[in-house]
Amino acid sequence: MKISPRLTLNNGVMIDRLGFGLYKVPPAEAAGLVTMALEAGYRHFDTASMYGNETGVGKGIGALSAFGGGAGGSGELAGTLTRQDVFVTTKVWNDDHGYDATMRAFDTSMSNLGLDYLDLYLIHWPCAKRGLFTGTYRAMETLYREGRVRAIGVSNFQPEHLDFLLEKAEVVPAVNQIELHPWLQQEQLREKHAALGIRTEAWSPLGRGQVLADPVILALAAEHERTPAQIILRWHLQLGQIAIPKASSSARLRENRGIFDFELSATDLADIAGLERGFRTGSHPDNVT
Repeated sequence: MKISPRLTLNNGVMIDRLGFGLYKVPPAEAAGLVTMALEAGYRHFDTASMYGNETGVGKGIGALSAFGGGAGGSGELAGTLTRQDVFVTTKVWNDDHGYDATMRAFDTSMSNLGLDYLDLYLIHWPCAKRGLFTGTYRAMETLYREGRVRAIGVSNFQPEHLDFLLEKAEVVPAVNQIELHPWLQQEQLREKHAALGIRTEAWSPLGRGQVLADPVILALAAEHERTPAQIILRWHLQLGQIAIPKASSSARLRENRGIFDFELSATDLADIAGLERGFRTGSHPDNVT
C-alpha cells in the first residue's frame, strides 16, 4: 500500500500526514528543534498558545525559509523553502473562548509566530460546560472568510460536541485533533469524522511513549525490522490519520519519518486493533473546563 505523504482537507487544502508536535517543548528549544525538523523533511508543525513556544516556532521556520519579509537563512535549506511549503497549526486556549476573545487571541498568536496567515486554527478544548465554543468557532469562521486562516477545526471534541457545533456552524471543521493511539483508538469518533468529511489528527500518537513497550508492538517491530514508533506511526497512516509525534533529537525526527517504505498487513492491523483498552494519557474532554 503506497501512501502519499500528504492528505487533502475538506476545503482542498493539503496537509502533511506526519507533522512535528511541539507540546511540552521548552520555548528556548523550539526554534532549534523546528530547524532540525525542517532539515529532516518536516513541513507540518503543531503548536498552541498554551504551549508558550509560538515565538520559537516562528523563529525556527523563519530562519530557514524565504518568507517573513524575505528573511535569509543559513544551513542546507536556506533559500529553498517558501511560506507555501510550510504548514503551521496553532490553537486558541480555554481562557480565550468567545468571539471577541478569540479574535484577540488569534492576533496575539500571529504576532508570536511572525506569520501573515495561518494554515490551521483549532479550538484546543471544547470546555462544553462553559457554553462558549460556538462563539469561538464563529470567530474562526470570520478569520477563515477573511483569508487569515486557510483551514479551521477543533481539538478534543467528542461526538456530542461536534453535533452541537454543526447545528450552528457554517464551515464544517477540517480537522478534529484527538488523543489517539493503539490503546485509545476512538473508533466511534473516527467513524463520525469520516461521515462528516473531517480529518482525524492524532495527538499523543505513541501514547506518550507508553505504547512502545506493548508486546504486540514489539513483536511487529521485530518482524518488520522497524522501531516500535515506526510501527505505530505506520498504523496511523494506514488508517488514514494525521499524526504529530514529538521528538527531541535529529535522529528521532528522522526515525519517525521512516514509515513510507513498508506496509503493515491486514493481520498486523487486526493485531493492533485488539490493543484497545480505553487508556488515556491526558484528560477526558468532559473534565476540562
